Amino acid sequence: MGAICLIDTSIFLEILNVPHKASQSELILQKLEEKIKARESLFLPMATILETGNHIAKAKKVDGNQRRICAEKFVNQVTQALEGKSPFTPINFLKKEDLQGWLKEFPDEAMRGRGLGDLSIIHDWQKICDQNQKCFTKKTDVDFNKNIKENILAEARKLRIAEEKKK
Repeated sequence: MGAICLIDTSIFLEILNVPHKASQSELILQKLEEKIKARESLFLPMATILETGNHIAKAKKVDGNQRRICAEKFVNQVTQALEGKSPFTPINFLKKEDLQGWLKEFPDEAMRGRGLGDLSIIHDWQKICDQNQKCFTKKTDVDFNKNIKENILAEARKLRIAEEKKK
């Protein structure tokens, strides 16, 4: 497996070109095309799916027609991903035990400004890396929440150090 990219909510909003949420759709679509050509693995976390749906439903200054069009594009993209007809692979259909573990972590994470969606993305990333010994990660790069990005990079360093110690 090549590079692993987790599609963040901000990127998915750009891909769908959601009014008042997307400002760089053309650039993001161009970068997405490059990632597809480079055969990078594009993962669509459950948190991204849920958060994007919420943003579409609650978007301000969007008329009903625009909301309907965005909602239909969203459904189409997620459905294609679920059916394996998209460059995106949906991940993390939550198990009870996983949620219980996240809930134990949540108070400390909330103090760092991380919500459950952020926590789920971090755990998705860890799970993918655990399944792919040689993976290296690039969380798709366009000004994401720096706390999440820093945490993912710190976790990547920890995993690499642990892998090196095993050798």
